[in-house]
Amino acid sequence: MSIITEIKINHDKNIRLVKGDITERQVDAIVNAANCYLKHGAGVAGAIVRKGGTIIQKESDKIGYVAVGSAAITNSGALPCTAIIHAVGPKMGQGDEDHKLRKTILSALKLASDRGFKTISIPAISAGVFGFPKDKCARILLEESKNFLKKFGTNTTINLIEFCILDDEILEFFRLEFMSTM
Repeated sequence: MSIITEIKINHDKNIRLVKGDITERQVDAIVNAANCYLKHGAGVAGAIVRKGGTIIQKESDKIGYVAVGSAAITNSGALPCTAIIHAVGPKMGQGDEDHKLRKTILSALKLASDRGFKTISIPAISAGVFGFPKDKCARILLEESKNFLKKFGTNTTINLIEFCILDDEILEFFRLEFMSTM
């Protein structure tokens, strides 16, 4: 894992960009870019279940369906985090994708805050197999995270939002977005 850059919000809140494997992050919660049925077969979701264990899929099966823009939480199995927040982002072509991605990140952050989590690591939700444009993904996720921390300030337990990106191409879009906001 390597820290690429970091933004400070309200003196005690940070948003960080790291290059690494989200399944190795020692944070309170990691976010899984999930599908509506919480079937974790490929991409980040598949890696989470392979490394964390079948308990994650079993708990997801009990939850069943999660609407686009919403999030659910499960045990983290053998992963070093405390919990997994399964956030369902939009697939390109569904319509109103920007709004749905904004709703998705806010759902994940609110769920983390409601659980009292201080640290959360997030992938590039919807930018992989769901086909969301990588540059817009970076912009929306960073904007909404900054707005969340500014809006809720001391009323949220979250003090670190981290974007953990493994793919070099997506990482560059996030790096550029971070640089443009500094």
